[in-house]
Amino acid sequence: MIHLLNLLAAIALLVWGTHIVRTGVLRVFGESLRGVLARSFSNRFTAMAAGLGVTTIVQSSTATCLIVASFVGKGLVTTAAALAVMLGADVGTALMAVVFSFDLSWLSPLLIFTGVVLFISRQDTIAGRIGRVLIGLGLITLALQLIVGATKPLTESPAVRALLVALPNEVLLDIVVGAVLTVLSYSSLAIVLLTATLASSGLLPVPVALGLVLGANLGSGLLAMIATSRASPQVRRLPLGNLVFKATGALGAIALLPQAHVALQQLVPDVHQQVVLFHLSFNVVMALVFISLTGLVGRSVERALKDNALEGGASRPRHLDPVALSTPSLAITCAAREALHQADVVETMLRGILPVIRNNDLLLAEQLRKLDDTVDELYSAIKFYLTQISREALSEREGKRWTDVVSFTINMEQIGDIIERVLQDIEDKKVRKNRSFSDAGMAEICHLHERLLSNLRLGMSVFLDGRVVDAKRLLEQKANFRDLEHGYAASHIARLQDNTAQSIETSALHLDLISDLKRINSHICSIAYPILESAGALSKTRIRQSQMGDLEA
Repeated sequence: MIHLLNLLAAIALLVWGTHIVRTGVLRVFGESLRGVLARSFSNRFTAMAAGLGVTTIVQSSTATCLIVASFVGKGLVTTAAALAVMLGADVGTALMAVVFSFDLSWLSPLLIFTGVVLFISRQDTIAGRIGRVLIGLGLITLALQLIVGATKPLTESPAVRALLVALPNEVLLDIVVGAVLTVLSYSSLAIVLLTATLASSGLLPVPVALGLVLGANLGSGLLAMIATSRASPQVRRLPLGNLVFKATGALGAIALLPQAHVALQQLVPDVHQQVVLFHLSFNVVMALVFISLTGLVGRSVERALKDNALEGGASRPRHLDPVALSTPSLAITCAAREALHQADVVETMLRGILPVIRNNDLLLAEQLRKLDDTVDELYSAIKFYLTQISREALSEREGKRWTDVVSFTINMEQIGDIIERVLQDIEDKKVRKNRSFSDAGMAEICHLHERLLSNLRLGMSVFLDGRVVDAKRLLEQKANFRDLEHGYAASHIARLQDNTAQSIETSALHLDLISDLKRINSHICSIAYPILESAGALSKTRIRQSQMGDLEA
């Protein structure tokens, strides 16, 4: 019993090691890897090469599939080009299995020691995150040694040998078992390495091991399908096409397994090498055979999974891709795009204020006030999406961007609330009482409204690009707008002293309205603070100087 427990613990350590390496690499190089993939779609061969290179680093074809699937979902790349990336990705993960098949027992303690030192001493830096990756690599090599040690007593057990002899020679069953194990462990690499180790220890016959390898390849395709099951049809196209390739390749390889076994025995005498070489050969042949069929299969899955019709209008989140959560940098980009969608709804509300005032349009006012519910729903969706991103998985720059997105959405939500109250006040104090602003008062409101729209567009640009020059310009608008509000309030008081009838009737609404517009502008200008603070462009005495300026004025 103790030997079986040791084996299970070693297997768990192997799976955990591959998980640490995969997540660690994505944390350190996630954005760079996305850039490499994004630039590689010019033709199918460069796409395949990029998939191979990225997956060799990430050590997970599933992770690569999820990244590229998000590109397909956003229309940034065709399904055919993405399928070429996945053919290369499968070769990349097979190459890593070959690397780990060598005797790396001397490397394991070095990797773990170096990784722990880096991680503990410089935990919050890139060096610390690289240390985490080194720990994962060391755990993989250590786990393989432990598996070898744990299987020796088991192979000597008469009961185990009797069980192995009784195993049915059913390739389809082996494929199913391999696929299930891969889905449960979330790593085809771990299952291939485990299978090779068990086969070299005599615990598995080589034909069974080859069947399990085919199943592991099929399982990695199923993993991507499961991970994207709730995504849009556009996102699910790549996993489906990739699964079609894997299933077709596995079925085609079944008839050739006996010949492949004989050929492997002639090429390499070591059983462990035979299994990993079969895994590599299978994926290389798949890439060579199917690279010319990516266009055909891509068109087929596009017909099978058609685009969703536009539904839900503005209220539905458009960019919060659940698939992207596995890549923090990509998930933050999705959240930022959704935040701009929220800002577009706020801009629609803001633009509608003047038509309501000019035309006394109660129907439009009601429609605009309902948009505040949309702003609130988008805010809740973005906030929940961002909470699903582990803050530990973010680099320092990504952490700042995470905070910027949260701050931006909060400001947009508060602006929406203010606009809703403004519209309600206009309905109650002007439209229903059939009152009008004076010509001068209306001109002042129009001017402030025009400046506000301009500042909102500038704020969205600052949020999108993060340019310090634009952020400074936006912050300057806060003082300018405040001066305008003070001046227009004084002008209104002067009209009251002149006994202007329209100004007297709408006095409370006019003063509240220009005050609310100033509050909206303050929220817009708040977008500049995180950018300027990160650039070190904010003075510690800014508030004090501002207050002194107000007193002097």
